[in-house]
Formats: sequence, C-alpha cells, structure tokens
Amino acid sequence: MLHAIMAFYQAYDDMKVVLVLPDAHRAYAERELRLSDHFPQLTVVPGGETRFHSVKNGLAEVKGPSVVFVHDGVRPLASTSLIHRCYEAALEHGSAIPAIDLKDSIRELRADGNAAADRSRFKIIQTPQTFLSDVLLPAFDLPYDSLFTDEATVVERLGHKVHLVQGEERNLKITRPEDTVIAEALLDRGA
Repeated sequence: MLHAIMAFYQAYDDMKVVLVLPDAHRAYAERELRLSDHFPQLTVVPGGETRFHSVKNGLAEVKGPSVVFVHDGVRPLASTSLIHRCYEAALEHGSAIPAIDLKDSIRELRADGNAAADRSRFKIIQTPQTFLSDVLLPAFDLPYDSLFTDEATVVERLGHKVHLVQGEERNLKITRPEDTVIAEALLDRGA
C-alpha cells in the first residue's frame, strides 16, 4: 500500500490521495500513515460491499474538476511514468486504462468444449484507471450492476469509449503468495 501511495505523490506534488479501506484494515492503515510526514494530502474513507461501492465512497471526496486515478492497492509497483502516461492520455481522451498484451495462449470455454482464441484480440487490464472527473463521477450515479468489474465497465455503460494506454509488466497484481516474492525481487533490484 505504501509503495503505491508514494508513487502517486512522487508523480505529482499536488496529488490528493483518497485511500478506501475495509473497516478491518482502517485502524492499522491510519496508525501507519500517521507515523509518516510523506502523506500531507491523504484522506481515508470506508470501503463498500463491492469494488463499485468502494470507488463510489472514494469519489465522494472529489471536489471540482480533476483527473481521477483509481488504483488497486494490491498493485504496489506502478511507476511514476505510468501515472504520467495515464494523466496525459486522460486529459486528451477523457480516460486512460493501462493494458498489456497476453503472453500465454488462451482458450475459450464453450458449451461443446473449448477452442483456441486469438490472444492478439485481448488485453490484460491494469490500474490506475484514470478519468476526467466529468466522465467518471456521473457514471457512478448509475445503480450497481454485477457486470461492473472495474471503472471502465461503469463508464462504458454511460456510452463512453475508454482509451487504452501501454501498461507495465512490473505493475503486477498481488493475489497469490508467489506474487509477493516477485514484487519483493523487483523492489530489491530497484526495477
């Protein structure tokens, strides 16, 4: 979490960070963050039942026109260059969604079995998903739908196209113990 927060503060010195956390993690995070002078513009808000609801809680803190980054805390290795790339693309296109190519072959599951799929037609989506506030905020006035898997799907529901930008292989999502080992190795190498 701290690595992710620091990347945003290092990218822009006027960055305001809204940290959305489940109640179970709030006390720990607030205690850790109080010990540091590095987070002058940080607000902690409670998470929600789903990602959609958590993001909506965080968006309530957005005051005035701005560029909004929505980033997963489990992606601690986002670089300042990725943050800058997303910011610039969002200014130009209204949105910026980091994406990387698939490396592995993929198969589509079908009722009659499975079939090879053309991996060049698919991308792996990352965060920070970045939007102009006048694009993102109205989208989160929509009622929740279980098909909303990320902010891009919510914005698309309002009829906006989302703009993909080049993501980063090192911007990995830590979901398994092996991911932690990889992230620690990248941090140790300074990569």
